[in-house]
Amino acid sequence: MMCIKQIFSRTHRLKVGQVLEAAFTSSRCFHGEQQVSRESSALPIIHHSRYVCDLPPNHRFPMGKFPRVLHFLIKDQVITEEQVWVPEIASKELLSCVHTEEYLNDFFIGKINEQEQRRTGFPWSEGIVRRCRYETGGTVLAAEVALQRGLACSTAGGTHHAFPSYGSGYCLLNDLAVAAKYLMGVSSHKRKILIVDLDVHQGDGTAFIFKEEPCVFTFSVHCGKNFPLRKQQSDLDISLDDGMEDNEYLSTVETHLPLLLETFRPDLVLYDAGVDPHWEDELGRLRLTDQGLYQRDLYVMKTVVSRGVPVAAVIGGGYSRDNDKLALRHSILHRAATQVWRDCGM
Repeated sequence: MMCIKQIFSRTHRLKVGQVLEAAFTSSRCFHGEQQVSRESSALPIIHHSRYVCDLPPNHRFPMGKFPRVLHFLIKDQVITEEQVWVPEIASKELLSCVHTEEYLNDFFIGKINEQEQRRTGFPWSEGIVRRCRYETGGTVLAAEVALQRGLACSTAGGTHHAFPSYGSGYCLLNDLAVAAKYLMGVSSHKRKILIVDLDVHQGDGTAFIFKEEPCVFTFSVHCGKNFPLRKQQSDLDISLDDGMEDNEYLSTVETHLPLLLETFRPDLVLYDAGVDPHWEDELGRLRLTDQGLYQRDLYVMKTVVSRGVPVAAVIGGGYSRDNDKLALRHSILHRAATQVWRDCGM
C-alpha cells in the first residue's frame, strides 16, 4: 500500500497550503483562534476548552469526557500541547448553510419548548448553545487543516442526528454537514466529500441533509435495532445485528470502504469514529473491544490517506458513567491517527 509520503511530497503539501490560502482569503484561511506553526510536522489536534458546558446533576450525557480526551493524550505523551489548534466559534452565517434561519434564531435565544428539549435530550442554556457552536467550529477547522496536512482530528464532533430545522439525540447542530457544505462552497470546483459514519447509531440527520446532493456520499455502518427507530436513507447503509464482534465488524468495513473510494473518488473524507460500538458502551449493543476500535480507526484512516485523500476525524458517540474510561476509549482515534501519521511519513 502506497503511503501518503509518496503521494504528498513536501513540495506538494506546500502547494496545497498555498491553494487553500487563496481559497479562504475571502474570510480567513482557517476558522481558528490560535494556530500551531505551519511548519510543525506533528498531527494536528483540534480542541477548545469550551467544548463543555454545565448540565443538571446526573444527566446521562457524558459532558466531562471532552477535556479528559486531551488530558490523556498529553499525559500519555501521544501528543504535545504544541499540536493543538483552537477553533473559532461557528457563526450563525456559517451554520445557516445547513440549518434554517428560524431554527437558529430559536436555538440561539432559547425559544425551545419542552417537547423539543426532550427530543434533543438537553435542557436549553446559553452554555449548550456556545459549546455546540465551538464543537461545530472544531469540525470545520479539522476539515480545513486536513485539506492542507492530509489528516486532522478533533476531540469532539459527530453530531449526526441534527436535522436542518430541529435537534435530536444529543445533537443540536450537525457539525459534519456544516463542514461538508462549507468546504463544498469555498472551492473553485465543488468538492466531493465522503462521510464515513461508524458511530453505532445511524447518521440520520446527515443522510437527510444530503439525500439529494450528488457531491456528498453518506456511508453509515450502524446497529440496525438501535436509535433512531425511524432510519433515513444514506447513500449506503450497512445495518448490523446486535452483538457483532471485532472480526466480523472489521470485515464489513473492509468490504465496502475501498470500493467507495475507487468509485466515488472523494476530495475529502469526514470520519465519525464513534466508540459506542464498544461492548461496554451503555447505548451500543455491539461487542467491539478496545483493540477492535483501534484496528478499525487505523484501517479507515490509512486506507484513505494512502490514496491521497485527506481525512478529518471526529470522536462521535460514546456513553459511560466513567468519564475517564470513556475519554481513554475516545483517545483510541488520536492514537491510531498518530500511528498513521508516523507510518505514512506525513
